[in-house]
Amino acid sequence: MGNSKKEHWEKVFATKQEIEVSWYQHKPETSLNFFKENNISKNAKIIDIGGGDSYLIDSLLELGYVNLFLLDISANAIERIKNRLGEKSKNVTFIVSDILDFKPEITFDVWHDRASFHFLTSDNDIVIYKNLIVNAIATSGFLFIGTFSENGPLKCSGLEITQYSEAKFETIFGSEFDKINCFLENHNTPFDTIQNFIFCTYKKK
Repeated sequence: MGNSKKEHWEKVFATKQEIEVSWYQHKPETSLNFFKENNISKNAKIIDIGGGDSYLIDSLLELGYVNLFLLDISANAIERIKNRLGEKSKNVTFIVSDILDFKPEITFDVWHDRASFHFLTSDNDIVIYKNLIVNAIATSGFLFIGTFSENGPLKCSGLEITQYSEAKFETIFGSEFDKINCFLENHNTPFDTIQNFIFCTYKKK
């Protein structure tokens, strides 16, 4: 399973232009609002999970963040964003890894995951992810997570996903994290379709 997953994403990032994928956003406003609303400090250690070549990192660099990490299973995705950022990528640590194999040696002040977590469909993988973030997020650190909602699609990029609700997130993260807020939001894809997302902000207890 592991390798076919990697092959899938390598192929996506080798064959599709950035505006040919459903998750494309030139300016990731929802994520950026999280950083503003929670006054995330400019030297906070921030990791973006499965960010691919999305524009979050560009936007955070523009805002003056200097301690950024980007994890993606696809080396092609990482190459694409490295090429785009050029010189600016010196403030970014790039990690090519399946999230389930990730063993961070540091803790992060912000763990950002927009539309990566929902690709985990087995209970076992979800538990691995949860245990990973409990250990990887610093005390009082933030988890900002976005997935398809229960009104969202059942698949993304041809793969099965898990839909989430506020209650479902609470079941997974509530024991270790305090919920700050959750909200639903429509994402307009480049194909003129609408995907309903749920976003939640949590703070580590």
